[in-house]
Amino acid sequence: MKPIIVGTDFSEGSYNALELAIDVANRMQSDILLMWVKREKLLINSEQVEIMANLAKDKLIQLCEKYQERMKYGRIHWMISKGKVAPALAVTATRELAPIIIIGTNGASGFEKYWIGSQAVRIVQDSPCPVLTVRQGYDFHKKLERIVVPIRVNANSRQKVPPAASMAKVFDSEVHILGLLDMKEDETALRTYIAQSMEYLEREGIPYKFEIRPYSSYSDTVLNYAEEIKADLLVINTEQDRIISQIFLGTNAQQIVHKSQIPVLCIHPEDYINVSAKV
Repeated sequence: MKPIIVGTDFSEGSYNALELAIDVANRMQSDILLMWVKREKLLINSEQVEIMANLAKDKLIQLCEKYQERMKYGRIHWMISKGKVAPALAVTATRELAPIIIIGTNGASGFEKYWIGSQAVRIVQDSPCPVLTVRQGYDFHKKLERIVVPIRVNANSRQKVPPAASMAKVFDSEVHILGLLDMKEDETALRTYIAQSMEYLEREGIPYKFEIRPYSSYSDTVLNYAEEIKADLLVINTEQDRIISQIFLGTNAQQIVHKSQIPVLCIHPEDYINVSAKV
């Protein structure tokens, strides 16, 4: 059974990620692999690193025991890796053929500060699969009713639609296509892209709505729209293929990952996530 990977630093944000992962795992009938990464180059001595690793092991065992009863089908496993966080998660996701990585963002505790700042961006850059980021304070008890998919005149833009459709099937969500118009002369092409996206959603039996808005700031327009309709999930791509994204993440994607108050599913243009519900 291919596990969902959840990165943890034992902060509130990472607990939110685990809560959401359990919901996804129950709908996918999958396991969860809860990971903590032991960083070897912290400004502490090796004895302190081992003490932290032992504390982490105890916390991981406690979390698995606490949340296992909420798993309807699969199991929650744990592991401790070592090295840098993003590469360690990527290596494990590749080995386990994980369909998705789920992490908390902006979460810091007295234990460690792994996901602050650019850490979430580095995880998205390195990941071999889509990454779902969940901000600290997110209400994980709320249903994912509305999913926003930004579409613009871009060769990779429509590739977000199948992953969004898969998530919509898992959560019985409605997809909101947001057409973003940069130049008036692109409107015909944009409407064609939107029509193709709607045809796909219709074939998949997924309810949808669409709207076109002009924009000067991509991230602000997307985030404002998501707030207006009380969206529960944003689906974006990295704007480049995986090789380029490992060097730098697109500015728009980076801003949305940092600013979004709701979960963000971030994919590389060549990714296709199939998480169709089995229940």
